[in-house]
Amino acid sequence: MRTYTIIGGVNGTGKSSFTGVLKECCTDVGTLIDTDEKAAVINDFIRKGVSFTQETTLSGRKTELTAKQVKELGYHVRLFYVALDTAAESLARIQNRVRRGGHDIPENDVERRFAGRWEAVAKVLPYCDEAEFYDNDNGFVKVAEYRNGELRTVGSYRPHWLAELQTYLEKQ
Repeated sequence: MRTYTIIGGVNGTGKSSFTGVLKECCTDVGTLIDTDEKAAVINDFIRKGVSFTQETTLSGRKTELTAKQVKELGYHVRLFYVALDTAAESLARIQNRVRRGGHDIPENDVERRFAGRWEAVAKVLPYCDEAEFYDNDNGFVKVAEYRNGELRTVGSYRPHWLAELQTYLEKQ
């Protein structure tokens, strides 16, 4: 089955680390797209009909449009979303990454993406066959699934952001 896997989350939430975990346990993630090569590589993969995975903040429209396009072509679309409770947590993780030689993200970009994260998620969910939501406060904890248009909690852990997401989706 051709699969388009989206690993979403605001900068600093742990998308790349989650991708590493996913690649170890799943055989259907296809090729991970480098963010600098997105448009051309995505179009090539779609033309060839192969599975691929993309890490994204979901802040633009490209992922939504790609999900719509591949869904119409018969792809299985899935979203793994990684979240934290506050923008401050994301910013602290980014600064830790920078101290270790990694890349920085402007604070205003992180705060803007954090403020619009549920709107961004809501735009891509209609194209997803499945979506799973993970909290990364202390390791990846699956806290919810989205199936058949409904967000369902998983387990007993309820981070603050999960209530925000539930409220946002209920208003849609």
